[in-house]
Amino acid sequence: MSLRSNDRRWGSIAKFFHWITALLILGNGIFGLMMDLASNPMQKINWLALHKSIGLTVLALFLLRLLWRWGDKRPREEPAPRWQQLAAHATHAVLYVLIVALPLTGWWLNSVAGKPLQFFKQFNLPALTAANHDLKGTVEGIHEYLFWFLVLVLVAHVGGALKHHFIDRDNTLLRMLPFRRLRDDSPSQGEH
Repeated sequence: MSLRSNDRRWGSIAKFFHWITALLILGNGIFGLMMDLASNPMQKINWLALHKSIGLTVLALFLLRLLWRWGDKRPREEPAPRWQQLAAHATHAVLYVLIVALPLTGWWLNSVAGKPLQFFKQFNLPALTAANHDLKGTVEGIHEYLFWFLVLVLVAHVGGALKHHFIDRDNTLLRMLPFRRLRDDSPSQGEH
């Protein structure tokens, strides 16, 4: 399996960034929703610190993914109606914005709350803004609404991939899955 992408499939590094980011987002989203199940205040503080560190990791991995993608090839697009291609591009663009916006709004929320932001208890990151407790509820709402919007966009993304796989029976999903062979020898195209 090639590290770099080619005109038929995504390379190992692109697949790694895709799947590790997806798993971290999914896990951190579930973790964020479970925060209120903490058995005591100290456990909640520890869970919240871990949630923040995972969010920062997603942001860092996404920035590395963008750097990699600028120098990496992309598979050609699968033949599809123009509206489906536009919908796929729009979905990816919105996903990218949300993957950056969620950690940044979390960082902003931490800043307006006036709390230190530690990355896995190794070092502190600077506040994005001064503490402003009057703004905390608004920023918290933005962060939460962005999460639910991300969930909706992810449902569309996964739904599109499954449609390509089970209905169109093309290689769109297969070429992003690790260790999977493409369906045929014809050139595969399209986004993951």
